[in-house]
Amino acid sequence: MSPVPCVNPAISGVDCDRPIAYLPTMKHVSIIIPRGHFSLTNVDATHHVMSWVNDHATNMGVEVPFDLHLVGLSANQTSGSGLYTIHPDLLIDDVPRTDLIIIPAIHGDVQQNIKLNSELIPWLKKHYDNGAEIASMCVGSFFLAAIGMLDGVPCSTHWQMADQFKQLFPEAVMMDDKILTDASGIYTSGGAFSFTNLVIYLVEKYAGREMAVTAAKAFMIDIDRQSQSPFMMFSGQKAHDDDTVLKAQDYIESHFREKIAVESLCDQFGVSRRSFERRFKYATSNTIIEYIQRVKIEAAKKSLEGSRKTVGEVMYDVGYSDAKAFRNVFKKYTGLSPLEYRNKYNKELASVA
Repeated sequence: MSPVPCVNPAISGVDCDRPIAYLPTMKHVSIIIPRGHFSLTNVDATHHVMSWVNDHATNMGVEVPFDLHLVGLSANQTSGSGLYTIHPDLLIDDVPRTDLIIIPAIHGDVQQNIKLNSELIPWLKKHYDNGAEIASMCVGSFFLAAIGMLDGVPCSTHWQMADQFKQLFPEAVMMDDKILTDASGIYTSGGAFSFTNLVIYLVEKYAGREMAVTAAKAFMIDIDRQSQSPFMMFSGQKAHDDDTVLKAQDYIESHFREKIAVESLCDQFGVSRRSFERRFKYATSNTIIEYIQRVKIEAAKKSLEGSRKTVGEVMYDVGYSDAKAFRNVFKKYTGLSPLEYRNKYNKELASVA
């Protein structure tokens, strides 16, 4: 047999050379039940979708693709909220071999989560070295990065946590605009319910396109959604102690309607451009130009969502006079053109539709 071809070459970081994911052989799937405050939604919905796929395969008279298991570190594990207790059907020591390991979002302090789940770390690395693939959901990527499994690997996480992720794990290749990534046998998903896109992607890779389309229709999941950019709300990174950069950020946010030149900004605060660019990037994870653009585009998004203004009027309101430049920058940060964004998210247009 040969490896299954890439499911979607548009997914950044696709690497389909690992000897795993053959069709139609049933795959052992380990949905991890970690200690700490984990996402019960990730666990339940993943199990639900894959179980549905198994049932559908049985009804169609074809081989069931998934041998599903909830795998824990102890017999009874309570979610961080304390509302629910899960009884894993296997403990990690009961799993001699697995093909796919799924890690739900684990919330809270990263180091505390590492401590709580310390025995899981060598288990993950052993099975990965033996050919298993690993999928993390939302902020589950923090756990993988903290144990060194995302060094040099394209990955995603919730867009709200991306800046913190970049600061904590500079060796990982954070792609915060992506709904999901696939590289080196490791999959990650973006924020919140975008994990459902990853589940459908895994169904496609392990059970084929036709099964994935059917499952996506059954659960009303947009099968080919690739970007979380339209959902990202820019909030300037201000958790730093560089007073000059903070003042510059405040100035940009208060004067976004104007054309702001980097040189004039540097002159205003009495710093050299080279030094200020370095300090600004270090403090905010954005260049000065990127920061100015993102503030303007965030203002444009809000106007397009909640007003009756045309795209041209919004463009001028946020300090652009070149329609092509505005459109290109807007699409760079949202993945949509200004008109597409307005038609999709404007409250009045949505109510009419």
